[in-house]
Amino acid sequence: MWACALWMLPLLCKFSLAVLPAKPENISCILYYMKNFTCTWSPEEETSYTWYKVKRTFIYGKRSDTCNSTSENHASCSFLLHITNIDNYTIQVEAQNADGIIESDITHWRLDDITKIEPPNIHSVKPVLGIKRMVQIKWERPSLAPVSSSLNYTLRFRIVNSARWMEINFTKEDTNREQTYNLTGLQASTEYVVALQCAAKESQLWSGWSQEKMGTTEEEAPLSPDLWRVLRSAKVDGRRTVKLLWKKAQGAPVLEKTLGYNIWYFPENNTKLTVTVNTTNQQLEMYLEDKTYWVSVISYNSLGESPVATLRIPAIDEKSFQCIEAMQAFLTQDQLVVEWQSSIPEVDSWMVEWFPDLDAEPSTFSWESVSWARNWTIQQDKLKPFWCYNISVYPMMQDRVGQPYSIQAYVKEGIPSTGPVTKAENIGVKTVTIMWKEIPKRQRNGFISNYTIFYQAEDGKQFSKTVNSSILQYGLESLARKTSYTVQVMASTHAGGTNGTRINFKTLSISIFEICLVTSLVGGGLLILMILTVAYGLKKPSNLKHLCWPDVPNPAKSSIATWQQDDFKDKLHLNEFEDSLHTEEDRILKLRSAPKDFIDKLVVNFENFLEDVSTEESGKAQENILAGEKNEYVPSPYRPYCPPGESFVEPPISTEIPYRIFQHPYSAMLEETFSEAEEIVYSAQSLGPDYLCKEGASTPYLKNSVVSREFLTLKNFQTKPREKSRCHHGWNPSVSPCG
Repeated sequence: MWACALWMLPLLCKFSLAVLPAKPENISCILYYMKNFTCTWSPEEETSYTWYKVKRTFIYGKRSDTCNSTSENHASCSFLLHITNIDNYTIQVEAQNADGIIESDITHWRLDDITKIEPPNIHSVKPVLGIKRMVQIKWERPSLAPVSSSLNYTLRFRIVNSARWMEINFTKEDTNREQTYNLTGLQASTEYVVALQCAAKESQLWSGWSQEKMGTTEEEAPLSPDLWRVLRSAKVDGRRTVKLLWKKAQGAPVLEKTLGYNIWYFPENNTKLTVTVNTTNQQLEMYLEDKTYWVSVISYNSLGESPVATLRIPAIDEKSFQCIEAMQAFLTQDQLVVEWQSSIPEVDSWMVEWFPDLDAEPSTFSWESVSWARNWTIQQDKLKPFWCYNISVYPMMQDRVGQPYSIQAYVKEGIPSTGPVTKAENIGVKTVTIMWKEIPKRQRNGFISNYTIFYQAEDGKQFSKTVNSSILQYGLESLARKTSYTVQVMASTHAGGTNGTRINFKTLSISIFEICLVTSLVGGGLLILMILTVAYGLKKPSNLKHLCWPDVPNPAKSSIATWQQDDFKDKLHLNEFEDSLHTEEDRILKLRSAPKDFIDKLVVNFENFLEDVSTEESGKAQENILAGEKNEYVPSPYRPYCPPGESFVEPPISTEIPYRIFQHPYSAMLEETFSEAEEIVYSAQSLGPDYLCKEGASTPYLKNSVVSREFLTLKNFQTKPREKSRCHHGWNPSVSPCG
């Protein structure tokens, strides 16, 4: 018993570890007419090497054969012999590997349903003379197709450079080798691409597509062009410029030929003022009045004229209706889509206008009409990347155009080509205003979302501030006093940012406010001081008067000298001169005519005065001094003592007169005279008493006077040595002067 169990154990283990091939399923068979009968199944791949055997019964079950294949042939097998055209087959697939065999279910096949023939061969696609908008297609019937069976065809065609195919199905009952078909309803002067495929009438399998062939329809008169206008603002005289634009009608033949255009326009209700223009261009500048105008355009070629296209130009003061409430633009794959909402359901026609938003006025405008829809799409490759486009939608109701709604859009955004130009203004102690200019529209490459200001002190940390795109200046605060800073502004789009110019500035050490404050304090102090001074002067006018206008001594009343000759005194009019000096009203020296010999007589009498004084006794001189105004001679109070035999030189005494009173034309002359006298005194004092007592010394004033040398005869004195002089310094009234 145990021995039998041990003998059976390896067999059971081997059976439990066996892996049979997958059962063949999804069997599909095709009869390639007059070629082979091929069957496929799944799975296409096996984990181990597998043999396949396809069992076929044909001639309604009377005969059978097999087709062998392996897993290396991707689960497929073809019968090349005994191919019958009308028959029913049964197919069963058997799979075998090293572990065992497994069979599929039996399938039944009707050959008429699974027959597949070759595609037709197109010979030509040509227009028919005299028949518009049609091409005739000629092809050859497939050679490997049932001769007695009619064929079904599918014809597909499209316009050149278009991806949209259109299909037409038809059946050809005849079995002729050459086949034709007339394709109608096409556009004139348009090139088309055509392809064919066919199938046996009862078959479910179609042949492949034939090789594509191209053909062009006949030319005819052009279609009515599409019109649009661009209205300019009115000028001073009330007239305006209207730019009329037109192009081929939407959906017109690509190869449509046009030789020219006829345009005429006139004011509404006044056709007598019609203006006619013929041109080959597709735009026209019209200089119109402020009235409503009607414009008509036709295009023509060698085959005729197009229908008339008309457009109404509204008057300047005409109010247009508005119905678009909102609009948006967005990108979907390779298209730009614009959608809008309307408040008037009756409006079903729209005109979409777009042009690049540049710094200068664009030279070209694009437009397209939309009907029975509230959206518009355009391929992205028709718009330039990094360019901003202005898109406007105009509602149209019959012949009237409503108020447009406009937005801007990019099909692709990038970083700006350049950054903003920056400058610093209003530099203060701790503040500065950073200003920058907008980037030119052509260099933005996208919508500017924000600006970022980067600023950094010298050898300091960098800081940044971000503002929105509508701000073009920003004030920086809390800066350091008397510090150099570096500033840079970055403009950013959704794609990134670009830095602008880098600038440097230095904050001030003192602000204008501080300067004004210090100036105000100092000025206020001075003003208060002036007010106090004026108040003091008003309170004590005598002191202020003496301070500002001191009394000037009168030379006529001086005790230094007594004038000898009365006529000289009369000529000087010293009394009047004195009165004019002491006038309380104006304190201004009055004009007096001095004699021509004023200077000469003054010098001569002064010299005589010195001689007379030198010969008088000191006692008599003292009496004359005490006598007051009746004194004839006045000796110098500082006259030194001189021994006999030495002459005394009297130092001149100057009378100081303020500069303020010398406004008379002769005041300069008087000032010069007294100044010279003052110099004599100073020079005599500096030389000392020896010089004054020096024998034969003459008066320095007389020595320097040209007039004195003409009237005086100087005496010759023997000069004594300086060391023998016995003059005493200082004033001594008891000592007699030198004789």
